[in-house]
Amino acid sequence: MVLFRVSLFRRPLWSDQQAIMKLNPFVTSSRRKNRKRHFNAPSHIRRKIMSSPLSKELRQKYNVRSMPIRKDDEVQVVRGHYKGQQIGKVVQVYRKKYVIYIERVQREKANGTTVHVGIHPSKVVITRLKLDKDRKKILERKAKSRQDGKEKGKYKEETIEKMQE
Repeated sequence: MVLFRVSLFRRPLWSDQQAIMKLNPFVTSSRRKNRKRHFNAPSHIRRKIMSSPLSKELRQKYNVRSMPIRKDDEVQVVRGHYKGQQIGKVVQVYRKKYVIYIERVQREKANGTTVHVGIHPSKVVITRLKLDKDRKKILERKAKSRQDGKEKGKYKEETIEKMQE
């Protein structure tokens, strides 16, 4: 005789977690599926995942919050063991490992050789962008969509006057 059925596939909510209402039925909330997609993501999707926020000055200048990181950008580490160090240039973007290597962020191995330490792009702030024509187009496109988003849903005075007539 079975009194109740226990689901083996449903993870319990812990005290610090909150149940999130599902907004889009076509996008999964499953932790397992999201982790699988993250770690099996192809290179062109990893590029977007490996985005870094822009510094306050660049954010003011370009009206853009973040950009995918690339090789010759100058960044500053803001989280972790290497935070607060001077600004360094990105030496390599290693998409397979989801890390970037920065000019002066190194450690010494047991045999004496120095190696770059991998840092996740979300833990750095871009202080200077390496701009080419494609990157300028991306900045313009992002700024434009951000501007359009600010005006979205707002009624202008002319439209209100027309509605009242």
